[in-house]
Amino acid sequence: MSTPSPLLAAVDLGSNSFRLIIGRVEETSAGTQIYQVDALREPVRLAAGLNAEKYLDHPSQQRGWDVLKRFGERLRGFHPDQVRAVATNTLRVAKNAQDFLGEAQRALGFPIEVIAGREEARLIYAGAAHSVPTCPGNRLVVDIGGGSTEFIIGQDYEPLIMESLYIGCVSHSRLFFPSGNVDDYAMKQAELAARREIQIISSAFREAGWSQAIGSSGTARALAELLEANGFNDGGVHGLTRGGLERLKRALIKAENANRLKLAGLKQDRIPVLPGGLSIMLSVFNELEVDHMETTDAALRLGVMYDLLGRTQHQDMRAVTVEQFVRRYGVDRAQTERVGRLAIALYRQLPVAGDEADADDGREEDEALLGWASSLHEMGLSISHSAYHKHSAYIGSNADMPGFSRPDQARLAELLLGHVGKLGKLASQAQQVDWQLLFCLRLAVLFCRRRIDALPESIEVNRLDDGFEVTVPRAWIDANPLTDYSLQREAQEWEKIGQRYKVVYA
Repeated sequence: MSTPSPLLAAVDLGSNSFRLIIGRVEETSAGTQIYQVDALREPVRLAAGLNAEKYLDHPSQQRGWDVLKRFGERLRGFHPDQVRAVATNTLRVAKNAQDFLGEAQRALGFPIEVIAGREEARLIYAGAAHSVPTCPGNRLVVDIGGGSTEFIIGQDYEPLIMESLYIGCVSHSRLFFPSGNVDDYAMKQAELAARREIQIISSAFREAGWSQAIGSSGTARALAELLEANGFNDGGVHGLTRGGLERLKRALIKAENANRLKLAGLKQDRIPVLPGGLSIMLSVFNELEVDHMETTDAALRLGVMYDLLGRTQHQDMRAVTVEQFVRRYGVDRAQTERVGRLAIALYRQLPVAGDEADADDGREEDEALLGWASSLHEMGLSISHSAYHKHSAYIGSNADMPGFSRPDQARLAELLLGHVGKLGKLASQAQQVDWQLLFCLRLAVLFCRRRIDALPESIEVNRLDDGFEVTVPRAWIDANPLTDYSLQREAQEWEKIGQRYKVVYA
């Protein structure tokens, strides 16, 4: 009996809709392909619950939690390695996002990553590129979401230019078309506002050029269905055309309110966001001088799935990103590899909480993070030797790092900031810091200070109830008084933050 093909699942917590897709991985002679076997979509309109102070109201949060409970039932039995859940613009900007995410993760049963705008753009392009035929030259992909719009130019499966703008069908509809009311003036103002945003990126995109334009995900697909079902496109052309969008605009203005629009193919859940989505798409066409756009319903969630597939096949985009940063910032590769080897060897001596399966998964992910932190801990030296760790942490926290979610980058930045110097600087986020990883990284940096392979035969570490223990050979430490002094200073530093640090000479 043949082994069933593995399943992967992607959850997309969008600003308008939450989506779940499940795909089957098939290996063929031509490569690996993912075939969708199940999909769920529910309109949550999370962005509609965002008030002027950027707080999510309780009804919108409750709608999201309810949907995620249903998704969680469908995902029962999936291993954590088979599922990736990502959240986009609304949860990037909501001040109480963490309150929502805590309950959301319990409802879903899996971690949820809040991804940056450019990371969203990268994943959107990956999904779109895998769902449409290849084309010669560059490809433009535009994805109008509920709270942001992503623009990408790429070639084959590689994104070249990526931008994310804070204009979306939910936020634009709320701002310019309250209660669904539409007239010439409101539509003109909505288009002008969107065009002002797009003008920031339009010259670079037009200069790069493209031979194929694709509108991805819900808004583009919904607009295309309306244009095709009502014969708005010239000559029966499929997808989106400038003329078709203008005819839809005139029909909407004539109806005076989106709720009174009577068109074939108009779905009830799209009505509240139709005016905003249409005004943004018209602005895209006019500002980027697009005449025709194909559409695909794939994009972010399919891109998440292909990215997840890369991780399971050890083609992790995060590893590629780290290698690019190593080259860009000219780090001493021999030193970072030396530190990384020791840090991971020390970490493997320490216990990991959780049951055996969860512990193994957590250890693998933590070892990867520790390795990346070791590779990047000195990149701040390219800016200044003084307080270089702060420069490293700033880059790690704020740079565009494809493959890394915001929580990934936050954990990485904490390790980069804390790998040397006073530990008190991390006191304000003490609950978020992985002290065990930081202990291993700091100890590895301390022992590798001479930047040569001159380590003792053995360094043993143990986790204590209230801190850590380090055991080194007496003969070696007697011959290396600077390391001895540094270990004593390190112990004092940990004790300042209330953690015992015992140094034993065997």
